[in-house]
Amino acid sequence: MPNPKIDLSFPHRWEAEVLSARPLILPQRHFVYPREVEEVERGALEVLVRPVIDAQPFLATCALGFRDPVAPTGVWSCPNAGELCAVAGGYAYIIDTILPERFTMIPYRPVLEVRALPENGLLLLVGNRTILAWGTQGQVWESDKLSDEGVTITRIERSALHGMGWQMTTDREIQFELNLRTGSLVAGLS
Repeated sequence: MPNPKIDLSFPHRWEAEVLSARPLILPQRHFVYPREVEEVERGALEVLVRPVIDAQPFLATCALGFRDPVAPTGVWSCPNAGELCAVAGGYAYIIDTILPERFTMIPYRPVLEVRALPENGLLLLVGNRTILAWGTQGQVWESDKLSDEGVTITRIERSALHGMGWQMTTDREIQFELNLRTGSLVAGLS
């Protein structure tokens, strides 16, 4: 697994340490994401999480999606200071660090980019065709289809996201613009 990225752009109420391997002696609290054990057998991101507020540390074992270096691996802080986003080879998990049995597995297989936008209060998870925005209360929006295979964010200006998406019918890259508050398409991809 490539060196995991750690992005703490948002204020957070936890500390996390990415471990090189699962400890021989597991901590008292250990959670596997997702709950299906067979996925973890392909490999996993092991993260020791220490919540700052009245909760015991726990080990988060996050199943690896893909071994391709294009698929990100790492830990990101979230708009909700009690949540942690762990990504293992493109499989993304939003974990409640106080109640770690509560988590959301992002449906993209794989997530190809994670981008923190503290000024907008959003964590963006970019898939092959769409973008999902995560906020303080969970999923804020998911864009319509932006590409037939591969979304590229080219720039972000205040409340607008500009990008490119490949269109199969024309076999070319098409520009688009999204409203970051709503996820709705402002321009492009007709």
